[in-house]
Amino acid sequence: MNPTCDRRPTSWVEGADGSEFPIQNLPWGVFSTEDGPARVGVRIGDFVLDVAALARDGLLAPASVFEQPSLNAFIALGRPAWSGARASLSALLRAGAAPRPEALIPIAQVKMHLPIRVEGFTDFYSSREHATNVGRMFRPDGDALTPNWLHIPIGYNGRASTVVVSGTPVKRPLGQLKPAHLDAPLFAACRRLDFELEMGVIVGAESAMGVGLTVAQADQAIFGYALLNDWSARDIQHWEYQPLGPFQAKAFATTLSPWVVTQEALEPFRVAGPAQDPAPLPYLRQPQAMNFDVALEASLRPRGASEATTISRTNFNGMYWSSAQQLAHHASSGCAMRVGDLLGSGTISGAAPGSFGSLLELTWGGKQPLTLANGPTRAFLEDGDTLTLTGRASREGITIGFGVCEGEILPAREVPV
Repeated sequence: MNPTCDRRPTSWVEGADGSEFPIQNLPWGVFSTEDGPARVGVRIGDFVLDVAALARDGLLAPASVFEQPSLNAFIALGRPAWSGARASLSALLRAGAAPRPEALIPIAQVKMHLPIRVEGFTDFYSSREHATNVGRMFRPDGDALTPNWLHIPIGYNGRASTVVVSGTPVKRPLGQLKPAHLDAPLFAACRRLDFELEMGVIVGAESAMGVGLTVAQADQAIFGYALLNDWSARDIQHWEYQPLGPFQAKAFATTLSPWVVTQEALEPFRVAGPAQDPAPLPYLRQPQAMNFDVALEASLRPRGASEATTISRTNFNGMYWSSAQQLAHHASSGCAMRVGDLLGSGTISGAAPGSFGSLLELTWGGKQPLTLANGPTRAFLEDGDTLTLTGRASREGITIGFGVCEGEILPAREVPV
């Protein structure tokens, strides 16, 4: 086992042991303080380790990549550099090492930024349970899954320009709607606003145009994972999605959590995904287990409410198409992949109703509203609602946390006349 993942080491950082950010985690992010620019840091317990400051002291190299307002320059150094930096930080933070308290900043004193400069964003549709639920709603008299679904990771190209960091408010979108009782569409505020519980995959290696990647190469090209909410305007989507799929219904906002958990930290949680039948074409076949055992939750808190209600509990381990397969398929046509590309896993749903990863499923298209704590109900999101995603992987007393991915819904702007 990689020594940075060993469950035995402890840290000199107070409160790190037993937290969701122990020495075995060390996720990367970008932060700033009142007296300094945005720069690279690592989460340990309730502190941010100022990696840029350590690099200036000669403890990590090259120092310039850690002074950046994104992780892209560091990620571009490649897997040996990722592992080397992780090993160096693990050694510095381990119990018995000389403490460096001056490099720690309490998490309450920092502002977190989008961790990567998103070069491109692609969202997938890779949970069989989610796709089946949606198919049953949209095609009640036909097959739940389309004929291609079991052969190919379905995806669409989203908008990198509206990927925002957790905590950024999301304005309710405007768009064309076509209610059933009207003969023509209207331009209005979305009435069926939804979330999608996903994992974001951070691509860490370039692939040249016209070349492609094997599944094994794609697995090694993944830098890490973060929580992702691909907000969805279901009524806009219903009117626009045929024949080319989602467009404005998904273009208005995607929220990414600020901490990127490295794939190296997740290695102890690697598991096999569901059996794939029929067997994928050779270019999509997996040489080893490619899924990860990460428990996920979504909670909803109306404005002014004293508590949030957990509305979904699910797990990343059940995805039919793995992230490595998604990346390999993305590059298979010869599409060039870049450092900082972001892949959305697609909505993560389990088999039980309480494990569905969207309100579309949880309320079955709005027909079965949820009752929240203290009585309010929701079919879809209302203005003032805050939706929060959390995730954690646990094994042998060690928990690897992902932090939170959160956004509050603001009212739509005025419809232009």
